[in-house]
Amino acid sequence: MRGGDVELGELLAAAEAAPPGESVDVVADDLKKRFGAEQVSFLFVDLVGQRLVRFTAPTSGIADSDEPIDLHGSVYDRVLRSQRQHVEPDGQGGRRVITPVTNRGDCIGVLEVTLQSADDTVLQQVRDAAHALAYIIVTDRRFTDLYHLGRRTTETSLAAEIQHQLLPSASCCEAAQFTLAAGLVPADDIGGDTYDYALDRDTLHLSVTDAMGHDTNSALLATLLVGALRRARRGGCDALLQANHAHQALLNHSRGLATGQLLCVQLETGLCELVNAGHPRPLRLRDGTVEEVELAVNLPFGVAAPTPYRLQELQLRPGDRLILLTDGMQERGAAAVDLAALAHDTRSLHPREAVRSLTAAVLDACHGNLRDDATILILDWHGGRRRPAEH
Repeated sequence: MRGGDVELGELLAAAEAAPPGESVDVVADDLKKRFGAEQVSFLFVDLVGQRLVRFTAPTSGIADSDEPIDLHGSVYDRVLRSQRQHVEPDGQGGRRVITPVTNRGDCIGVLEVTLQSADDTVLQQVRDAAHALAYIIVTDRRFTDLYHLGRRTTETSLAAEIQHQLLPSASCCEAAQFTLAAGLVPADDIGGDTYDYALDRDTLHLSVTDAMGHDTNSALLATLLVGALRRARRGGCDALLQANHAHQALLNHSRGLATGQLLCVQLETGLCELVNAGHPRPLRLRDGTVEEVELAVNLPFGVAAPTPYRLQELQLRPGDRLILLTDGMQERGAAAVDLAALAHDTRSLHPREAVRSLTAAVLDACHGNLRDDATILILDWHGGRRRPAEH
């Protein structure tokens, strides 16, 4: 058997040579040639994170019209939560291998393979192939809608289409200093929520916003707001200047009002500078205790008022969990959920899983019928990096 690095290089080269919608086919062909894989398919996690959709390679012999699979309590759920490969007999003398397909903590889905035999070396190379598939999909979904379609299990309205395009392409990110994850459960008529993040050399930028109104009006307002924030952020602005740019954009275009929370976290020190524009205060889990962070709350973006925005500081400590949310997590039926208690109970979970638990609790409390978007972003702070010693 040839070296794994050579095989991985060939796999990536084959994926680049193929049409962008055939990444799963390329991986399936590779696994079939190397290990005699009989069935290969990739299962996407849907937009809400509740179901899986099978995206099947033609070589596998499995129909690509399978119904979505409920994620909760399934073997796929266990694989995604644990991020560990699962191996079991397939009932026909072979082995069913399910491997997470994840990129920097963002769970894209799982790779399911049936093999006649699989020793530790083969299982490792299946894991390598799944890891490569994650990078292939992240790259190829820029060029095709197939992977976007694969994540949809319900009909999408125009407002929802606009809203989802405003979000980062990955809802989770892992780095040496932090782990973050976010989730948005849309209301029936879309309430204008967004979250965003970006990582540069020295700073992690975060935002959670809520454009007032519903349906396409709130989606258009959110588009203006997020565009203004990203333009300012990419121009090197801190949280205060980002807030001023967003506020001025809403005033200039008379589009309405929006609340927001903007944060800039220094990667080396954990010092967080933030602006709160009429938004719910964050929760902080520290040393087993959940409490609301005491912050001054400024007026929302777009309110014509002479009071300037205030830049505030929050020092993060290793082990802290910061929870940012929109008012949809607290209003009406959602108010029945004790968010502080649930945040405490899920403290040992990866932020990705804690987000799922909190949004699911709110959805259940509203009997699946939200009156407003419910958005949450969880940041686990591990500690600042150390600079190399100077000589």
